[in-house]
Amino acid sequence: MRVASRQVCVAGITTSPDQGWMEQMARNLSFAEVGFLNGCRYLLHDRDAKFGAAFTRTLEAVGIKPVKLPPRSPNLNSHLERWNRSIKEECLSKLILFGEPSLRHAL
Repeated sequence: MRVASRQVCVAGITTSPDQGWMEQMARNLSFAEVGFLNGCRYLLHDRDAKFGAAFTRTLEAVGIKPVKLPPRSPNLNSHLERWNRSIKEECLSKLILFGEPSLRHAL
């Protein structure tokens, strides 16, 4: 989420993300001309092990500094936490989704 504009990018959807998948998402988001992170200096993320060294190297190679948030600190990323809550309560809890296309359409 870009905080200034509140623009949200759903990078990818999978049922089993791992370090390799996250590295690919970092590549997709940081493409020189069309990437969502184009022009960004920082990327806030939680302490999940999926954000490994390859993920960090990929972002640092294009000039983006990944910032790992402290444990149990949802207020530091409050805009995205609120967006997640809204999506769950107002959208996903009221729908029966049949695959990724219907999820993307709902979002």
